[in-house]
Amino acid sequence: MTDSSSNKRLPAVPLIAGLVIAALLGLYTFNAASAKSETQTGDNAETADNNSSTDDGATADGTSDGDDDSDAQDSDTKDSDAKDKDEKDKDEKAPIPVEAAAIETGRISSYISATANLVPESEVRVLAEWEGRVDRLNVEEGDRINKGQVLAELARQDGEITLQKAKLKASTSRLAFDRAERLKEQELLSPDAFDKIALDFEIASQEQAEAEWQYEKTLIRSPFTGRITERMLQPGQHVRPGDELFTVADFDPLIARIYLPERDVLTLDEGRGVNISLRADNTIHFAGSIRQISPVVDTATGTVKVTIEARSVPAKVRPGAFVHIDIVRDTVADAVLMPRDAVVRELQSAYVFVANNGVAEKRPVTLGLEEEDLIQATSGLTTGEAVIIAGQGGLKDGSAIKLIPEPTTTASLDDAPQATAKAATS
Repeated sequence: MTDSSSNKRLPAVPLIAGLVIAALLGLYTFNAASAKSETQTGDNAETADNNSSTDDGATADGTSDGDDDSDAQDSDTKDSDAKDKDEKDKDEKAPIPVEAAAIETGRISSYISATANLVPESEVRVLAEWEGRVDRLNVEEGDRINKGQVLAELARQDGEITLQKAKLKASTSRLAFDRAERLKEQELLSPDAFDKIALDFEIASQEQAEAEWQYEKTLIRSPFTGRITERMLQPGQHVRPGDELFTVADFDPLIARIYLPERDVLTLDEGRGVNISLRADNTIHFAGSIRQISPVVDTATGTVKVTIEARSVPAKVRPGAFVHIDIVRDTVADAVLMPRDAVVRELQSAYVFVANNGVAEKRPVTLGLEEEDLIQATSGLTTGEAVIIAGQGGLKDGSAIKLIPEPTTTASLDDAPQATAKAATS
């Protein structure tokens, strides 16, 4: 029994021994790994120290170089700023070249302006009053004609035959009527017979008058003195009563109809002079007058029709021309005048720069009437001063200036030929 139990426990000894050996091997492996890790850690630390030393040296050198560069840049910047400041001060002190004009007194007017077409006062279309073929054409477009002048003729053969027949019948009836009167005086003719003969004579006379009228209507005549502006018929054309043949217009006078607000018409009266200029060529201008002012206001537009009559119209101005009309509304004889270019306008005010001993003086002004290139100054300026008309864009009050050239004289409207005015009151 004992041997049997001992044999059964023998396998446990090798198992325990194996476990011990495995444990020792594991401990040895752990210690070796630890030693290797410490060796690597030490190497890394040494390397880091070396790198740190190297970086510190490089950083120190770089810092030194950077400080030197920064100092140089600061020095250059200060020099540049000083130079720019010197140049700016120099520019500010340099006089600004400007052009000026002297202030003077003169005559100036304000106008009511409008545009319209010049049209003939009398213009009609000549119509055919009888039927026939156009046999002769005596005028062309643009020809000047007199009242009653024959413009064209229709074929007259039929009219001549009809007229001759009417004359013969009227002559025969006249003889019969004369004989009947003598017989009536001798009481040899009854009243009824006499009345019949008298009636026939009256009818024949009317037929003769009608034939003469028809014959006359074969001649197309001008209704008044003027010019042919349009011809609508051709030689050989067959026309009927009512056909349009010519347009005749009387160019003297030419009129223009303008429509003005009611408030503007209140100060106008018939006969007042106006200035008229041709829009196609504003160097062509001539005089006119107000012929008629309508007595009523157009309720649709609130305007009043004003008829303008042109006088002494230049030959280059044709009917239908588009013109600019200026009616004088107000005039100031001794106004303080300055060039339009001198005025700088703001939203609710205006100012000019006055040249005063080499310095630009900003001065507010009150504007009055405006005409062409001149403006009236009602306050702020006096005669003899010089206002800057060119170069004032970069000026401010107190800026140094240089006049180039010397101040010019403001041209008065009295010294210039009368031209079309383009301004109105401010």
